[in-house]
Amino acid sequence: MSTPKELKYSEEHEWVKSEDGKVRVGITHFAQSELGDIVFVELPEVGDEVKADEPFGSVESVKTVSELYAPVSGKVVAVNEELSDSPEFVNESPYEKAWMIVVEPSDESELDQLMTAEQYDEMINEA
Repeated sequence: MSTPKELKYSEEHEWVKSEDGKVRVGITHFAQSELGDIVFVELPEVGDEVKADEPFGSVESVKTVSELYAPVSGKVVAVNEELSDSPEFVNESPYEKAWMIVVEPSDESELDQLMTAEQYDEMINEA
């Protein structure tokens, strides 16, 4: 699976898609493949504040529970409710169906700290 070039990436394996002043967040194909079959996703509520590099939820797989880390700080303006009933979307469609939250960033400059697809590929290939 190739890493989508139009997205940005965090060291914690979250992807970020900028959309009209907001950012959509999910976990990468690499992250879901390392976790295995996802059986449960815990996400924040709309209106919650998230802080860059701090946990905002978790994903549970048959192997482990992993925290999700916010790639940017801001207010949660949308949550993907479908993941409650269909956590398998994270494995099947990490970049489309399995987006997790949409955040209104409080500091746009945090986006500049994220990696490009090339930098992310380099990081995971060294792992």
